[in-house]
Amino acid sequence: MNHPEFYRGREVVILGLARSGVTVAKLFHEHGAVVTVNDKKERSLCPEADELTALGISVLCGGHPDTLIHPGVALVVKNPGIPYSIPPIKEAERLGIEVVTEVEVANYTCEAPIIGITGSNGKTTTTTWIGLMLENAGLKPIIAGNIGIALCEAALEATPDNRMVVELSSFQLKGTVSFRPRIACLLNLCETHLDYHGTMDDYIESKAKLFANQLPEDVAVVNFDDPECRRIAGTVRAQLVPFSMKERLHRGVFVDPPLASPEEALTERHRIVYRDAAGQETVVLPVKELGLPGKHNAENALAAVAVAMSAGAGLEPVVKALREFRGVEHRLEFVTEREGIGYYNNSKATNSLATIRALESFEQPIVLIAGGQDRKLDFRDLLPLLREKVKAVVSLGETRDIFARLAEEAGISAVKSVDTGNSAADTLDEAVRTARSMAARGDIVLLSPACASWDMFESYEIRGRMFKESVHKL
Repeated sequence: MNHPEFYRGREVVILGLARSGVTVAKLFHEHGAVVTVNDKKERSLCPEADELTALGISVLCGGHPDTLIHPGVALVVKNPGIPYSIPPIKEAERLGIEVVTEVEVANYTCEAPIIGITGSNGKTTTTTWIGLMLENAGLKPIIAGNIGIALCEAALEATPDNRMVVELSSFQLKGTVSFRPRIACLLNLCETHLDYHGTMDDYIESKAKLFANQLPEDVAVVNFDDPECRRIAGTVRAQLVPFSMKERLHRGVFVDPPLASPEEALTERHRIVYRDAAGQETVVLPVKELGLPGKHNAENALAAVAVAMSAGAGLEPVVKALREFRGVEHRLEFVTEREGIGYYNNSKATNSLATIRALESFEQPIVLIAGGQDRKLDFRDLLPLLREKVKAVVSLGETRDIFARLAEEAGISAVKSVDTGNSAADTLDEAVRTARSMAARGDIVLLSPACASWDMFESYEIRGRMFKESVHKL
C-alpha cells in the first residue's frame, strides 16, 4: 500500500462499517479518493451509513454486489474480522488488487512511534500494563487497536511526543504489507482461529508479520519459552530482547531463579530481573509483589517490563505499575464472593491455553463453566488440569457435549450440561445457578469457556457481563 495521498482520484473499497471502517473511509475521502463502503448487513443495522453518505461517500449495504470489485479499484481495505474467503476478496486477489487492514493504513498516518503487541493469549493485559508503565514515566501513551480507540482514529490524533501502544490480532496483521512497529512484542502462540486462517502455518505467518519490516534500530520482544516464538526470533532483524520464566538470559527479562519445570510454583524467592545490552542486571521486584496472580500474569509482566524499558521507561514507573495494576475486565476478573464461594469472570478465554492458565492460577477446588462456539477442536490438552483442579463442570454452547464427555474422561462425576434452547441470558443464569449448587464454601466458580462466544453471544465482552449479572442475581 502507498500513502493515502497516492489514491487521490482513484477508487478505494472499504469492506465493513465498524468503527475502523468509518474512520478509514473518512481518511481516504479527505485525501481525495473515490470511496465506496460496503457492508453485508441491511442499512437499518448500519447507523454509520447516513453520516458517510452525507459526506458524499457511497455506501452499499445488504450484501456484496457482483460489480463491487472491478479492474478500476486501486485498493481494498477490509475489516479484520472479514474472512478472505468471501467473493469480493477472492475477486480482488484474482485481479491483483491489494487487500489490507486498517493497521497498514495507520502505518502511513501515525506520527508517533508504534509499539505492537500480539500473541494468542495475554495481549490485552500486557498492552494495558505497558500503557500504565509508560503513563507513569510521562511518555504519553495512546492505547489503541483491539482495545481503546480504533487504530486509524488514534493515529490521526497522535503526535511525535506520544507512544502508540497497539494490541494486534492475527486478523489485523494478516492484512499488512509495510507495517513497521518500532517495538514489536510476541507473547505466545497456540492453536486458535483456525476457522479463519485454515491452517496453523497461516496463523503463525500472520503473527510473524509483526516483525517483517523492522530495522536493526528497532526492538523485538519475544517469549523464549515458546518454541515457535523462539524460532521466529531467529529471523528478526531488530534488536532482540527476549523474556523467559525458565532460563537466565544474556539480555532481556527473566525470573531468577528460573523455574525448573512447568509444575514448579512461584515463591517469595523468585524475582523479575532485567539485563540490558551491556550485561548490567537490575532486580525489578519479587514476583509475589505483582498486582496480578498466576504464572501467566508473571509471564505477561516480563513482556511488559521488556517493552516499557526498551521504550525508555525507568525502573520506578515500571515497578509502580507492576504492583498497582489489578487486571482487565473479563481476564480472570474477580466478581464477588458469596457464602464463601469466589466467582471469577474469564470470558476472554477463547481457547484451551487461556483456560489452562486460568486453572493454574487457583489452589482452591474449581467449578468450571465452559463451552461455546464449536471450532472442531477436542480440548484434550485440558485433561491434566481438569483432573488436578476441577471438582465439577457445567457445560454450555455448541461444545457442551464435548466438555461433558471430557469431564467424565477426567474422572469428574459432577457434570451438568445446560440446554441452549433458552435465551443467552437465561442460559447463563441457569449455568450460574447450577454451578452454585455444585460448589461449597472455599471453592471457586470460574467462567473460562475455552471457546469463542459467537454461538450464543455477540462478543466475549457481552458473555462476561451477562455472567456477572447472573452472579449478582444469586
